[in-house]
Amino acid sequence: MISQSSAPAPLTVLGIETSCDETAAAVVRLDADGRAHVLSNIIRSQASEHAAFGGVVPEIAARAHISLLDRIVQSAMEEADTGWDDLDAVAATAGPGLIGGVIVGLMTAKAVAMAAGKPLVAVNHLEGHALTARLTEDLAFPYLLLLVSGGHTQFLLVEGVGAYRRLGSTIDDAVGEAFDKTAKLLGLAYPGGPAVEQAAAASVDPTRFALPRPMLDRPGIDMSFAGLKTAVRTTAHAAAPLSPADVGDLCAAFQSAVADVIGEKSRRALSLFSEAYPDTPPVLVVAGGVAANGAIRQRLSQMASEAGARLAAPPARLCTDNAAMIAWAGIERLRDAAARGERIDDRAVPPRPRWPLDANAAALLGSGRKGAKA
Repeated sequence: MISQSSAPAPLTVLGIETSCDETAAAVVRLDADGRAHVLSNIIRSQASEHAAFGGVVPEIAARAHISLLDRIVQSAMEEADTGWDDLDAVAATAGPGLIGGVIVGLMTAKAVAMAAGKPLVAVNHLEGHALTARLTEDLAFPYLLLLVSGGHTQFLLVEGVGAYRRLGSTIDDAVGEAFDKTAKLLGLAYPGGPAVEQAAAASVDPTRFALPRPMLDRPGIDMSFAGLKTAVRTTAHAAAPLSPADVGDLCAAFQSAVADVIGEKSRRALSLFSEAYPDTPPVLVVAGGVAANGAIRQRLSQMASEAGARLAAPPARLCTDNAAMIAWAGIERLRDAAARGERIDDRAVPPRPRWPLDANAAALLGSGRKGAKA
């Protein structure tokens, strides 16, 4: 449930998500009393299709979305016991992401919206993550967002629907990418994040390997994970051949280093939030696939408690890519537009491989014909 000053109009939205290697559809309803209900949330992971390659192959992902999406949309509607006439809108990820997958989801959503005579809401995938905590908790604007995923690692001030200010970011690898590449280096299964966490849980001596904490000796909240990934490779080569115990201890050391960096940078980011909003109780929302990592959540919880801040973390199933967050973002945008006396219909919006939440922030990871990466 979300904080409201007046009762909202009830809304039911079908969401579609295909930005990477999860094919997903969901139906979310906002009642007139302000309570949100996830009526269905179907997610089909493609992990098995990509496991042999140790990462997502864009062409394989796009073909899988084409093969799966129609049935998943049908399953989401059936599980929600919802007919097309019951929908108020269709929402779909329009970017950022692997462009083949984005095209499949967005074009499907446009076809459904046109056939059902419903408006289309083109959703920024990152906005879906940014607003998920408002789906699951009583959370008002503004708040601080830590977005940690395979493609993004950044701090943002979330000041309202469509109002985001980036405070800091990774200057190289996203933390989820670092998890995946560490797993691949150590011969662990794909996806790498859960595999590294599982191996770390079996560690006999988590302090055995000393790994760096990049950029903690510098001011600010920007982060770097490329050097940490390189340090894991160097340490692994020095200790080769690696036993299962070696792998567990190295994963624990890597995970601890990541948690230390994210914990300290989050503490600094909370200070910046309090400077910007001195009269607002600080809230840190952590979202994205890496937010499901137990060690990182524990470190953030400890840090938030020490800083006198509230930590809001969606359930693990809503941290990874899913369509409920896209449907919810669609509801948020529809309500925001209605409050301004406007209507949304994004049928002319094109798919985008890049789409930063803060369009005014300087690109840290480069830009070009496709737009800023972050």
